[in-house]
Amino acid sequence: MSSSKTQSPESLQVSTPPQSSPSWQIELLYDGECPLCVREVNFLKRRDAGRGLVAFVDIAGDYSPEAHGGVDFETAMGRIHAVLPDGTVVKNVEVFRRVYEILGIGWIYAATKLPIIGSIVDMLYEIWADWRLALTGRPNLATIVSKRQKRIECETQGRCRLNDHNQP
Repeated sequence: MSSSKTQSPESLQVSTPPQSSPSWQIELLYDGECPLCVREVNFLKRRDAGRGLVAFVDIAGDYSPEAHGGVDFETAMGRIHAVLPDGTVVKNVEVFRRVYEILGIGWIYAATKLPIIGSIVDMLYEIWADWRLALTGRPNLATIVSKRQKRIECETQGRCRLNDHNQP
């Protein structure tokens, strides 16, 4: 088990560095079942233009926390997270600041580095994150986590009965 220490409210340094240096500069963990998140990711992928500067990881798919900074599914679903090549985990608006800077459009979030503006944007993001699932017509976080856990148990144990929609 790796130990970690909090560097700031927005980042976490994982003490065990990645085994090899990745080609990406930031790994963005996103909810591929959130229509607004997917829209943002599609925009960012176009800006990345195949350069591989950003590794996009859909946490709604086959997601393994161990391969992505140790950020568990529930935590990643609650707030946006990213992992840097050195293992540092960043979250919230800091993710957008870093991704946009890496893609050469940091000016979009530049004002959020100013103390008052940054605090307001951080507060607005917290509100957005708390309401994201409801605003996009999705079940609450506890329901999503429970359904995912049941699906994983079904796949690993192979003893689940499927309902009419072939869902556990």
